[in-house]
Parts: sequence; C-alpha cells; structure tokens
Amino acid sequence: MFTISQSYTFEEILKKSRFIGVIAPCENEQAVIAELKNQHSLHPHANHIAFAYRLKTDSGIIYRFNDAGEPSGTAGKPIFQHLEGKKLINVVAIVIRYFGGVKLGTGGLTRAYGHATKQVIELATLHPHIAMTTLDVTLDYEQFQLFEYTLKKVGGKIIEQNFTGQIQLTVKLSSSDVIALSSFL
Repeated sequence: MFTISQSYTFEEILKKSRFIGVIAPCENEQAVIAELKNQHSLHPHANHIAFAYRLKTDSGIIYRFNDAGEPSGTAGKPIFQHLEGKKLINVVAIVIRYFGGVKLGTGGLTRAYGHATKQVIELATLHPHIAMTTLDVTLDYEQFQLFEYTLKKVGGKIIEQNFTGQIQLTVKLSSSDVIALSSFL
C-alpha cells in the first residue's frame, strides 16, 4: 500500500470543459471533509466536484466516492478505481469540472474523470505506507533522556507530554519499532 505526503494538482481542457484533478493526503474522514470544503471554496462556480477516498483504519479500509451530480458511475467510480488500482490509502482524489458547453456522454465523462485522476496520481510522489502506533508512556525523570534518544533513533515523535510527579508522554512511532521501546513499557 502507498500514500502521499503532500497535495498535487493536474489540469486539462477537454472539449471546452476544464477538469482539475487534485490528490491530497488525509488521515481520517474529518480531513477528507475539510479538503472537500477547501476545494468548494476555491472553486465556487464549478459545475461538479466529484471525489473518492480510501482510508486505512483499525477496522479495515474505508472508501467512498461521489458523482457530484454527473450521471451515476461516471465520475466518482472512475476516480476510486485509480486509487484502488494504485493501492493508495489515506488519500482523497477530487476532480473539479467546469462545463464548457459540449456534452461528453457517459463514456466520455468516465474517461475524462479517470484520466484527470490518473494524471494527478502520476504527478504525485508515492511512499510506502508505514503503520503507525500511538502509545501512552509513564517514565521517571532519570529515564527520559534515554527514552527520548531511543524514540528519535527509530523515527518516533512525542505528541503530548506532561511533567508532574512522573513524565507522562503520548508518542507516535512505526508499529514495527515498538519493540525498541519495550524496556520502557
């Protein structure tokens, strides 16, 4: 499985209609909704803003797609098929269409939405997905320096920290690197 770390955009004109393909990283459905709202605000006069997303969660992969008023199956599904075909997760792909006055037909729409998605994916730098784990850790003050060194060595990050009688941390790191911290758990 693969993911991306930044947003990418592709644009083309096809039979006077303007198609803008966007792919953006999203960790959860709230991030997807925020990106969709952002695209709606950037393109308030667009005729259609179709999308698809795939998210990896603890309970499996969640996906959705939407035709945004285009004939059923001509926009969201071709976008989704490219995400699925490239095994992309934690991404949303959006295709914005400004209608140019020439009808493309259902086959033409399917090809246009799919092509815009394919092109924006080809622009993107794909990274192998690394499963991350969030851990809550309680340490004595004398353990903190060694813990912090070990965490950085495996590429982990401290998300939250609370210094009271003991140090309480919330850390995020690759699931495969949890064993490196086992002496602290």
